[in-house]
Amino acid sequence: MTAQDTPIIPSASRHCCFLVGGDCFAVPSASVAEVLRDGRITRVPHAPEAVLGLLHLRGRIVPVIDMRRRLGFPVSILSANPTHLVLRLHDDWYSLLVDEMLDVIEVPADSIEHPSQPAADTPHDAVVGVFAGASQLVHFLDPQRIVQLPGRQREQFIHKQGATHGGF
Repeated sequence: MTAQDTPIIPSASRHCCFLVGGDCFAVPSASVAEVLRDGRITRVPHAPEAVLGLLHLRGRIVPVIDMRRRLGFPVSILSANPTHLVLRLHDDWYSLLVDEMLDVIEVPADSIEHPSQPAADTPHDAVVGVFAGASQLVHFLDPQRIVQLPGRQREQFIHKQGATHGGF
C-alpha cells in the first residue's frame, strides 16, 4: 500500500456501525445521509450481482447494493422491511442493504490497524482498517471502494449495458 492508497482518517473520527453476516462493519458518519427501515427496490436487468436494484428516494434514483453479496457473505432472504444505509458521495447517492444498524462510534485514528496490502479486486477490497472494539472487531470500509464493484462484476455490467452509472 502506497502513501497515496492509504486513506486519510482524522485524529478521531465518528463511524456508523452495522452488521453484515454477523460481522461488524463501519463507514464514516460524514458519508451517511440517512437510514431507512423500508423501501421498495426495483430490479434492474443485467445489473452486477451485488446491485439489487434501484430505490426511489424523494425524487432521487438510488442504486441499492446488497452488502452480503458485495462482501462475499452467503445471500439471505430479503426481509419485508430491509435496512438501508444511504450514503452520499459527492453528488451520487447509494443505498447499502445491511442486516442490522448498530451505534455510531468515535475511534482514535491510531487505534485503527490498516492492512499491509489491500485485497484488490476481491469482495473485501473495501476494508481499509480494523479496530478491536470492546465486544467485537470493527471492519472499516471506504465508501468509495464499496460502490466500486470488484472488477469482474463491473466489467460484466459495463459489457451488457454499454455504459456506466455512478460508481459502477
